[in-house]
Amino acid sequence: MKIGLISDTHGSSIAFEKAEAILKNCDVILHGGDILYHGPRNPLPDGYDPQKLSHILNNLEQPIYMVQGNCDSKVDQMVLNKPILSPFFHTNLDNLNILLLHGEDYNEIDLVQLAKDYNVKCVITGHTHIPVIKEVEGILLINPGSPSIPKTEDKVPTIGLIDTEENKVQIISNDDKTIKKVYHLY
Repeated sequence: MKIGLISDTHGSSIAFEKAEAILKNCDVILHGGDILYHGPRNPLPDGYDPQKLSHILNNLEQPIYMVQGNCDSKVDQMVLNKPILSPFFHTNLDNLNILLLHGEDYNEIDLVQLAKDYNVKCVITGHTHIPVIKEVEGILLINPGSPSIPKTEDKVPTIGLIDTEENKVQIISNDDKTIKKVYHLY
């Protein structure tokens, strides 16, 4: 199973369209929040068009599950036909227990404890706009970064991909599809 990971699109239809070129073969997409609004602390991203992005998200062929980020609100839900107003999404995809949340109120210790509380192997967050793949106490912590407003030193926009058949997680550049990081699940 291929699981697409994206977060912090912040209303950029262009960034999502580039990501969609990579994620089109995924069975499911998980979005870590901050979907449509750029937020008052962020610049307007290239291709800022929340209305167009909502149309794209509403018409995806594969399922997408989204959680509420700190920039998401009830008005965003009014234009999306998939729920976003939950701060957590807990699922099992191809025998991989996953907890998805935006994560703005959680540090690494908190995330590991949440994983233990929910009995999950993998916690996926957003918020920081910085890609991470890290194992702590047997828990895999993943942040796909941001395809629209990257906050890494090199400012490379990123998304993530979990491939349960190949047992790996990748962080991929949203611009040129370069694999930035790889982690093997087993």
